[in-house]
Amino acid sequence: MEAVDPTIFRLAIFVLAIFVGYYVVWSVTPALHTPLMAVTNAISSVIIVGALIAAAAHADGAGIGVWVSKGAGGIASALAAVNIFGGFMVTRRMLAMYKKKEKPAGEKK
Repeated sequence: MEAVDPTIFRLAIFVLAIFVGYYVVWSVTPALHTPLMAVTNAISSVIIVGALIAAAAHADGAGIGVWVSKGAGGIASALAAVNIFGGFMVTRRMLAMYKKKEKPAGEKK
């Protein structure tokens, strides 16, 4: 019996993760959307840690692989930072929808 190629195995996991993510996100009720956004921001912060590790990678040789790793790590950290800050802005805006609006000082109840 032959072993499954690791690339095929990882690709199958990636495809399954896409399906699971799709069904999880689209089945979320609107009331749970804001907490889900907060968790997504936390996951993106973990991605930034990995991206910074990749960007700081150095090997014994000065080959092209080191520069590819540094470039991919830099791009990944920039994209994850945009995702985190954008997520916090969306979350703040959604939470603002639930706050009571203040009436101007001269207006009667």
